[in-house]
Amino acid sequence: MPDDAAAREAAPSVDTAARDAAERESAFAHPPVAPDATAAYGDHPDQVIDFHAPQGPGASGPAPLVAVLHGGAWRAPYDRRHITPFAAFLARRGFAVAVVEYRRGAEGPDGSAAGRWPDTLDDVAAALDALPGLVREALPQADPRRTVLTGHSAGGHLALWAAARHVLPAGSPWRTDGPAPLRGVVALAPIADLTVADELGICSGATRQFLGGDEHVAERLPHADPALLLPTGIATTLVQGRTDVVVPQAVAESYADAAARAGEVVGLTLLEGVGHFPLVDPSADACAVVAEEIAQLAW
Repeated sequence: MPDDAAAREAAPSVDTAARDAAERESAFAHPPVAPDATAAYGDHPDQVIDFHAPQGPGASGPAPLVAVLHGGAWRAPYDRRHITPFAAFLARRGFAVAVVEYRRGAEGPDGSAAGRWPDTLDDVAAALDALPGLVREALPQADPRRTVLTGHSAGGHLALWAAARHVLPAGSPWRTDGPAPLRGVVALAPIADLTVADELGICSGATRQFLGGDEHVAERLPHADPALLLPTGIATTLVQGRTDVVVPQAVAESYADAAARAGEVVGLTLLEGVGHFPLVDPSADACAVVAEEIAQLAW
């Protein structure tokens, strides 16, 4: 097939693009929800964690903790505010919720670039290392022994990466001696396989930007690609919309295949008629499915 014909076939149809736009508008229509507490894990303004207290019956007792990593292609314009309605949705379901902020984009005039190497990974590692201590003070009704890590899109990548730090290459600055104390990971439309994501050019080349450009891809990929950091031994589920045109289904499937080759079973929940944004949109049915997947690991 000629390249231009293949590109036309891969491009979303008008109907699919319109649905994606409508789903995005719905997800971003919810006003940000203020947290019940905020704690810093570093000196930079982006090195903070917002805490949302569990609500509803039994909210005063120990509640499972959900740590949330937001998406936005690792780019500076997309901060944690857009994920706070999702966090509040989980809190209403009885979870204690921690929303992690981290440095994104490049410093200087090119702030729209994806990621900030190594700061983005530095921050995620530092935040999750500090989380058990911070949550005991900020949200004492949370039970850090029952922590589930979740993330959407680029945040899904970061969640999978954070759960795999114990299998990073020897000498990696983020490597840990053992697995993170997690009940599991629920990754939502994650950029789970950086090689496949780069081949697909998702988010206008965000993957290659995140890795620092062409000259750094080969050296940095083994330290950053969750599909190369398997098996983790941590229960993992991917939730993916079949009509996602932002991070297509092929990315999640590639990660699940890589896990299977490594001898690990990873759950892959595919939702019919669902795109990228309903997974974190409290007004969408898909968001309830996500909450159930988290609950299965947390309780």
